[in-house]
Amino acid sequence: MTSPDGAVVLSGDSTMSPSPPLLFSLPEARLRFMNSTQDALKSKNIKPLLNAFTQIPGSENEKKFTLDQAFRVAVEEEIINKAPCENVLAIISLVINGVTEGICTASTPFVLLGDVLDCLPLDQCDKIFTFVEKNVTTWKSNTFYSAGKNYLLRMCNDLLRRLSKSQNTVFCGRIQLFLARLFPLSEKSGLNLQSQFNLENITVFNTIEQESTLGQKHVEDREEGMEVEEGEMGDDEAPTSSSIPIDYNLYRKFWSLQDYFRNPVQCYEKVSWKTFLKYSEEVLAVFKSYKLDDTQASRKKLEELKTGGEHVYFAKFLTSEKLMDLQLSDSNFRRHILLQYLILFQYLKGQVKFKSSNYVLTDEQSLWIEDTTKLVYQLLSENPPDGERFAKMVEHILNTEENWNSWKNEGCPSFVKERAGESKAIRPFVRKRPPPEDFLGKGPSKKILMGNEELTRLWNLCPDNMEACKSESREYMPTLEEFFEEAIEQADPENMVDKEFKVVNNSNYGWRALRLLARRSPHFFQPTNQQFKSLPEYLENMVIKLAKELPPPSEEIKTGEEDEEDNDALLKENNESPDVQRDKLVTGEQIEQFAYNLGEYWKVLAPCLEMKESDIRQIESDSEDVKMRAKQLLVTWQDQEGIHATMENLITAVNKAGLNELAESLTNDSENNG
Repeated sequence: MTSPDGAVVLSGDSTMSPSPPLLFSLPEARLRFMNSTQDALKSKNIKPLLNAFTQIPGSENEKKFTLDQAFRVAVEEEIINKAPCENVLAIISLVINGVTEGICTASTPFVLLGDVLDCLPLDQCDKIFTFVEKNVTTWKSNTFYSAGKNYLLRMCNDLLRRLSKSQNTVFCGRIQLFLARLFPLSEKSGLNLQSQFNLENITVFNTIEQESTLGQKHVEDREEGMEVEEGEMGDDEAPTSSSIPIDYNLYRKFWSLQDYFRNPVQCYEKVSWKTFLKYSEEVLAVFKSYKLDDTQASRKKLEELKTGGEHVYFAKFLTSEKLMDLQLSDSNFRRHILLQYLILFQYLKGQVKFKSSNYVLTDEQSLWIEDTTKLVYQLLSENPPDGERFAKMVEHILNTEENWNSWKNEGCPSFVKERAGESKAIRPFVRKRPPPEDFLGKGPSKKILMGNEELTRLWNLCPDNMEACKSESREYMPTLEEFFEEAIEQADPENMVDKEFKVVNNSNYGWRALRLLARRSPHFFQPTNQQFKSLPEYLENMVIKLAKELPPPSEEIKTGEEDEEDNDALLKENNESPDVQRDKLVTGEQIEQFAYNLGEYWKVLAPCLEMKESDIRQIESDSEDVKMRAKQLLVTWQDQEGIHATMENLITAVNKAGLNELAESLTNDSENNG
């Protein structure tokens, strides 16, 4: 700008204002990053991306998210163009370097891997997963582990759902081994802490005897369930006549045992145990009677394995009746079944933390398991090839398994032990002595504070220790006659009391009954061969014994004078003044009635009953019903106050809370009940 005389004049300030900073532009940044990604892939170097990241304006998070999106677009294009897996893996390797350099989000490689595995067929997923396996050390590093462990676990589970356990057995095993290498031993998601069984693993076999082809000749294959799978039998391998007599009963009993191996808990039931015992003895008798020799066929199989012949593994048993004689004559098949027995026996005898207390073996069952275990090991040692070596190896593995069971019962503590820190000199904490009025009692009730809520409640039940010791209420243990009088009457068939209404079914009554029997009945510690399924059943048996030993209750005949004395006492009690009635302790019935009336106002009354905030929060978390909260408040107050939990103190607290109508109704109720 020039003046009339030609001089140059600056408008405004004499200094130039700085240019504003460039703003982040998502389309421009995305295009720049996509071009840089192509350059980095061609040069197999991450420098083009690093240069673009530093030159593009914007915050670090904005640039990271944009670069992540650019990588996803690049992977999407490769998948749409059906590019080879190597191109996709090159992009993911570039992303890993980007995370290491700090220009990508740590979860980006796992998101891309999940996208790729979801879009590709299983044969190409195998190649991608090989890349995942090789980089397990990278995934376990501090940079990637916390951000990617959940992605990897979800990705592996999705793969397992797509795979067939029988056709893709090796791939499934690789995934399981990868997860075992990735996660530490103490990872809770892979420990089966509650020792649950895979109840979905059901072995399907022919359960209709009329459809069985065993014992028949030249019977055509049925349309359903009898197809011969590839590799089962060829024309040159027609089944020869077996020396083992096989009929439908043996076939049914043999495959029925798989249900017990699937769910061992059935063995603790009487009926199921008898069935298992019967079937097992017949099957093991067949194994014992018809032993296998190291025949030419077995030698041929071994030679094939040694020369690199393919070993076929089936994840599920083939239960076709046509294969039964071949299976029983196969040494590997026998090993599978015998090993299942040993694993089952180890569970039945072992101590498992989450096993129910009712699951206990009898002496007879334990003895049978011990003898059968010896028989199974003997059959394993006699089974070719290398039977003795295989049996010793199995025994060693099962003994080692006991250590893992113990570790599991202890809650799977971490194997990493921290170093004991250097002990620092800690100055002794000198506690300030409280003033006398804090513990000698203050206020109208002179409540003595003991420094703990429970101790304070117990002490103030009766401040005079000697009087408390002499109190008749301390004689709280009833006699057997008094306690079991009602149960004995109900056990009499003449009274015709239904089983569901008997007091022995009350869990609280049962617990007190056991305590009393342990102190006063000789029958409690006497051994017995009877098996009781439940506590009420045991108590009914004890009640019958006590009824035979205890004398019958003698009915007392009251005289007229005694009736008059009782009536006088009752009149005297009813004629007590309202002040005396209010000094009485609050009863459970009064608490029930007042809690019903109090309802939603319980929180207004709580501070006046000297309730702490922690107690109020605990009451709120225990129940959502306002009447239940009110009752819990009053019961807590009653426990804290002890002998001071009188009607008068309760009415005073209600008036203090401003609930005058409730206080008036409480006063009227106490006078009427009195």
